[in-house]
Amino acid sequence: MQAETNNMNAAERRASLGLAGIYGLRMLGLFIILPVFALYAQHLPGGESHLLMGVALGAYGLTQAILQIPAGWMSDRFGRKPIIYVSLILFALGSFVAASADNIYWVIIGRVIQGAGALNAAVMALTADLTREEVRTKAMAMIGITIGITFSISMVLSPLLDSLIGVPGLFALTGVLSLLAIGVVKFMIPNPAITRFHSDTEATGKKFAEVLKNGELLRLDFGIFSLHAILMSVFMQVPFVLERDGLPLAQHWHIYLPVMLLAFGLMVPPIIIAETKGKMKQIFMASVALAMLAQALLMFAQNSIWGVAAALLVFFTAFNVLEATLPSMISKIAPLAAKGTAMGVYSSVQFLGAFFGAAMGGALMQYVGGNAVFVFAIVLLLAWLVVTSGMQPPASVRTRMYHLGEITEADGQRLQQQFLQLQGVREAMVVAAEGMACLKVEMQGFDEAAAERLVEGTENQSA
Repeated sequence: MQAETNNMNAAERRASLGLAGIYGLRMLGLFIILPVFALYAQHLPGGESHLLMGVALGAYGLTQAILQIPAGWMSDRFGRKPIIYVSLILFALGSFVAASADNIYWVIIGRVIQGAGALNAAVMALTADLTREEVRTKAMAMIGITIGITFSISMVLSPLLDSLIGVPGLFALTGVLSLLAIGVVKFMIPNPAITRFHSDTEATGKKFAEVLKNGELLRLDFGIFSLHAILMSVFMQVPFVLERDGLPLAQHWHIYLPVMLLAFGLMVPPIIIAETKGKMKQIFMASVALAMLAQALLMFAQNSIWGVAAALLVFFTAFNVLEATLPSMISKIAPLAAKGTAMGVYSSVQFLGAFFGAAMGGALMQYVGGNAVFVFAIVLLLAWLVVTSGMQPPASVRTRMYHLGEITEADGQRLQQQFLQLQGVREAMVVAAEGMACLKVEMQGFDEAAAERLVEGTENQSA
């Protein structure tokens, strides 16, 4: 049974790949301007204000943070695909507005509209509709990997494409790709047989209080807020540093390509150690400290291209480790019934951090000076390190999900208690209305065969 249920079928692979591509395309449109936007915006009317430049760079994050959870709720009511279509149209509209902008104010408007195309929650919900519980973690991992790859590709492609079509061309390109993505959703992504709420991927208002009172989750929310705030502030200053060091914008990819490739490889050993050796907190804190070191290097070695490259390598290695481990820690710490809500809050805070970091970076550059951006990042990382130091080491657990046959609430409660008695089960949740069982189990010692026998028993009862 395990070999069969833990492998995706053809429809699930097609849906997962298609939705990962749509999600990645959305992220490409947001990431690809990061390395080039500041140098472009300074020549626009109003762009001489670094504050407005920062607001323009991060404006998408504000509307994305506000609208992404409501967009998920609307997809429950009006359907996944209609909300995704609207989101892609809004993103394309914002891209075209930014592409045609002749001053910084219209770029801000365009970026606000881009952020209003908040499809993330709807994509996650559609992924849950189109995949069985047993393979859903794989589908979500595909989306996560796509985001990471997209980010790295964006850093390299951005200066290259800028030399060919300019920043307006980049905006226009992402607008066109967004419209083409509508066709992918229409013709490549299957229509779900049933659209329903999924507690493991969607936020519910009933769980907000529980999530917002959980100190361990709040530590992680502060972390992702800080991480993306620092990322955006870095790209307010680093392009100017590289140009000042004599590297033309069209050649910035000479730095980003080796940095991103090496950082991608260097992140793998720490993540493996964190997950398999139970060293999550130690690796996590070391990565925060490494990111802080990188900001100090950027400040003190900024007059050397080699120094900047080394600092960026250290930063993006730490960034990649933190970006990968934070969602894993959310999954380990959040109660099963509140996991979707915890991830929704986490994602919203992430985008809010992007807006704050870009705007704060611009304000500091305008009113204090460029080095203040690095000092800001160091202070924020130091605060994060202090917050993280009080964190309880996350349990060495993973999530297992099972599809159930039709089951009554009473039978679901009994099954939940049976799961809790199994060896290696830390937490169990059976949702009869969703026909789903979700277990939080120990990395070693979980009696999976016994769990599968319980699941088979419910399938036989419903047959």
